Amino acid sequence: MIRLSKSVVGDQEAIALSKVVAHGYLGMGVEVQLFEQKLQDYLDCSDRKVVCVNSGTAALHLALQALGLGVGDEVLVPAMTYIASFQAVSATGATPVACDVRLENGLLDLKDAQKRLSPKTKALMFVHYASYCGDLQSVYDFAKQYKLRVVEDAAHAFGSIYQGKKIGSFGDVVCFSFDGIKNITCGEGGAIVSADSAVINKVLDARLLGVHREKIEKLSSMQCSGDFDVMEQGFRYHMSNLMAAIGIVQLNRFEKEFKPARRQLISYYYERLKNIPGIQLLQMDLDDIVPHIMPMRVLNGQRDRLGIYLKQHAVEVGVHYKAAHLLSKYGHGRPRLPAAEQLAVELLTLPLHPELSKLDIDYIVDLVQILLCEKSCVMSEN
Repeated sequence: MIRLSKSVVGDQEAIALSKVVAHGYLGMGVEVQLFEQKLQDYLDCSDRKVVCVNSGTAALHLALQALGLGVGDEVLVPAMTYIASFQAVSATGATPVACDVRLENGLLDLKDAQKRLSPKTKALMFVHYASYCGDLQSVYDFAKQYKLRVVEDAAHAFGSIYQGKKIGSFGDVVCFSFDGIKNITCGEGGAIVSADSAVINKVLDARLLGVHREKIEKLSSMQCSGDFDVMEQGFRYHMSNLMAAIGIVQLNRFEKEFKPARRQLISYYYERLKNIPGIQLLQMDLDDIVPHIMPMRVLNGQRDRLGIYLKQHAVEVGVHYKAAHLLSKYGHGRPRLPAAEQLAVELLTLPLHPELSKLDIDYIVDLVQILLCEKSCVMSEN
């Protein structure tokens, strides 16, 4: 079976973990601090702070909470995203307002978002779907016009570039995910990046049960004082030294191994797939992204048939995503969002991870061509 995605870890990560185990403290401590500093150095953003947490969803939740969102507030969110984006909003008590997306790339449609504005709208969540950010400047111009805060869900986009700058090195509040299959992994994990010190300070407290000004140095030496205060709702969202140890190794491997491999593989996919009838590739700048997934549109109602065919031939596939407004909790199909609904029945994700080979892609694309060209020939004959 050719895997859809996978964690690419090995001896280096195992050695790093063994050192943490030998040290004897597995919770949030010096390894987490070191990982946060290395992420800040990688992003080249000395004016911004990085706070690590235990998942990308936790990052989004804490970012939104730190902006003061709660019951009665609304957040604009593109419907074509993983459910975590919506869950993070509703976890604060605020309401996620589903917006349509652009058919050509799955990114937020600002014209539709404008229709969904109300006096309750306080923020906009921009999702870097399939690692791409499109015209991000227009998103920030829109937010400025309507006095909205911006939370970037950059779970797919670690290492990607916009106008010569790394995602996370600029912008309001940017959230990454480091789960098992992301561009770098900590096993599980996430991070919040911002230059807003008020946001960062709130996140620092909230990630550890709201404990106010508890010092990581004390935690790492297991000498936590009982003298602390709690001023706001917090959660057990902190990252552990074990997670951070894996993340440090992954970050060291990223530029030399993972980034070039992912870019080469998606470029090869695009070259092989571009002329196949019944396939529509998403429009994005392949030179700027570090791709997390390889979605494509399968036209003429053939998505599910192709997916079954590929699985029958030992190729895992996925669907990214069912549009969130179709889920019972978040609208059950209301309002109608035509582009998101069309993508929800057309998108099929092909395998992509650094251990995939071009021979694997040749095999996958040949299968795609066999099935879709067979269908195309039958339609022509009729």
